[in-house]
Amino acid sequence: MSLIRSHILVCTGTGCTSSESPKIIAEFEKQLAAQGMDKEAQVVRTGCFGLCALGPIVVIYPEGSFYSMVKEEDVKEIVDEHLLKGRPVTRLLYDETVAEDNTVKSLDDTAFYKKQMRIALRNCGVINPENIDEYIAFDGYQALGKVLTEMTPDDVIQTILDSGLRGRGGAGFPTGRKWQLASGNRGNVQKYVCCNADEGDPGAFMDRSVLEGDPHVVIEAMAIAGYAIGASQGYVYIRAEYPIAVHRLQVAIDQAREYGLLGKNIFDSGFDFDIELRLGAGAFVCGEETALMTSIEGKRGEPRCRPPFPALKGLFQKPTVLNNVETYANIPQIFLKGPAWFRSIGTEKSPGTKVFALGGKIHNTGLVEVPMGTTLREVVEDIGGGIPGGHKFKAAQTGGPSGGCIPASLIDTPIDYDSLIAIGSMMGSGGLIVMDETTCMVDIAKFFLEFTVDESCGKCTPCRVGTKRLLEILNKITSGNGTLEDIDRLEELCYYIKENSLCGLGQTAPNPVLSTLKYYRDEYIAHVTEKRCPAGACKALTNYVIDAEKCKGCTLCARNCPVGAISGAVRQPHVIDTQKCIKCGVCREKCKFGAIEKK
Repeated sequence: MSLIRSHILVCTGTGCTSSESPKIIAEFEKQLAAQGMDKEAQVVRTGCFGLCALGPIVVIYPEGSFYSMVKEEDVKEIVDEHLLKGRPVTRLLYDETVAEDNTVKSLDDTAFYKKQMRIALRNCGVINPENIDEYIAFDGYQALGKVLTEMTPDDVIQTILDSGLRGRGGAGFPTGRKWQLASGNRGNVQKYVCCNADEGDPGAFMDRSVLEGDPHVVIEAMAIAGYAIGASQGYVYIRAEYPIAVHRLQVAIDQAREYGLLGKNIFDSGFDFDIELRLGAGAFVCGEETALMTSIEGKRGEPRCRPPFPALKGLFQKPTVLNNVETYANIPQIFLKGPAWFRSIGTEKSPGTKVFALGGKIHNTGLVEVPMGTTLREVVEDIGGGIPGGHKFKAAQTGGPSGGCIPASLIDTPIDYDSLIAIGSMMGSGGLIVMDETTCMVDIAKFFLEFTVDESCGKCTPCRVGTKRLLEILNKITSGNGTLEDIDRLEELCYYIKENSLCGLGQTAPNPVLSTLKYYRDEYIAHVTEKRCPAGACKALTNYVIDAEKCKGCTLCARNCPVGAISGAVRQPHVIDTQKCIKCGVCREKCKFGAIEKK
């Protein structure tokens, strides 16, 4: 057995993979072999580290040196200097990990990680997700062993009830209660355990990252759920657009079967449980539990009327438990550390942590996991690093197309289920999009409505027709043809759709409109009365004007205008013909003197 003195962890999540981290791995292996170090330094493929904006990421242990935005050509220098000579390449390190005296700080001391607490993401960026032995080395399958050898099914359910774990898919329904409802008549009825990995919210990648970085945790938790309710079969419904997650999940399932952790008589307990994958075709509505189950059955993914609820009559008309990826990712730790430990984190009504995909107008885009009750300000300013370009925070969108916008005045709102609902938003699966003053809130509402219209299954009229009418009104407003009566009609229609739609997609589709109307009605009014977009984002309401005092007459704008809308002599102020202008913004981008303004 060779002695490994250095481990080189390379992120192979989707983001870093798209930035060619596999080539970086190949180069590390090549350079290590060239230096004769391939037996004492090991390259490990890991999941997401969280700081996606700085990928590709390489972390070298035992020092814990965090290299960011690594290129293939950097690898030789890292091997020669750091691994061979013991001198970390300071210029390539994440700048926040380098102290003033040039010493390397722990990642836990950086702003991005300091306020995080990883439970669902605890193994992401730590282990090789395709190696079951590494998962086992980090207490993997211990919870399943404990459950099957020391606890009754009712004990398992009681533990989840005591923990206060709420579903992380969006609605926040108590997980233990859901399991309890499905637990009746064990041994006499075929039951199922399902995992919702159909993550369709724009900008969301939490579940994908868990499956890419720690797939075994979901398998273990699903087996625990199967034991609790008396199910022998599980299904993971996962987006086909997640090829890395699909591959690693299938590898994990095969490995678990090989080790006897799936299949017949697990841990000699007499308990049988197996898992199969089902690939979704990308329909957002299949994130709704009944539509998801209908799709697994091989039918068109449309929601069903409730009651009966899936816990009593779900997949193939049998009792079914359905939780999302993040919910399952919390469960093994609850059994290893106890429900009281889990309850001690977060808030009284929302215990534990929540994973967010932090994106938009923010420095540190990526994946974060924070205790429930952490304020939006802490996430945006401390963890996210604030707004780039000197711009100001304007709003944050949580919950994706089903959520709402939180204005700057409420930036100190704690992030938990009840607090977000109280201000007209919702947790959702965990997308958090940050916006600055250049974002038009009417346009944001329109963006989400466009998504919802495309993704509506069309089964019920309020959603199928109502969302289209909402979008038509929003298009009318952003094109400069709206009236004050349109705003009133818009609001009235929102409430009608919420009250009459069949499933959660239609019931929550108006939320982005209602929240922007509540907090940014003045922007709607400006669009219809002044025919002006305050943020300068709506093209139809925007004009480009040249400031004669700043213009040097260099002709650069005129030469780059695609429609010849700019005229003027050399060294003389130029003028834009607003009738010809297509508002592409090229002139403003090319101007070196800041003479062109958007009004």
